Amino acid sequence: MSEKSYDPRMHTAEHILNQTMVRLYGCGRAFSSHVEKKKSKCDYRIAHALTQEEVERIEYTVNQIIDQHLSVTEDYISKADAAWFLDLSKLPADAPDTIRVIRVGDYDACACIGPHVTNTKEIGKFKIISTDFADGVVRIRFRLEN
Repeated sequence: MSEKSYDPRMHTAEHILNQTMVRLYGCGRAFSSHVEKKKSKCDYRIAHALTQEEVERIEYTVNQIIDQHLSVTEDYISKADAAWFLDLSKLPADAPDTIRVIRVGDYDACACIGPHVTNTKEIGKFKIISTDFADGVVRIRFRLEN
């Protein structure tokens, strides 16, 4: 598999946002995302629009994780072993038996082929630009500030 051409800072921030949404809302990781260097967006299945307080809590939580200066590491493990602690439903049917798992400290682990920073201190400040809600889907748009 080849690496996706995502910006490492933004892509690692997406991992942290995904785990934050899983922990706060139990909604699973984004089912759709578009990650770019200047701004990105992620879609989550949630039953309500986010309040301003919820947006602030998500942003605060993501920044708290970034500020912990966590190591971002990669391991190669078998799909069978990964299935014990990861949701592998997004893996393509032709994924090899050994997959790459990216860990953000003890906060997040995810099968991924994209590029990442080596430490969360490289990310910068996470800022939610806007959110909207339609048909049971919350879209979060965000950027990174230095």
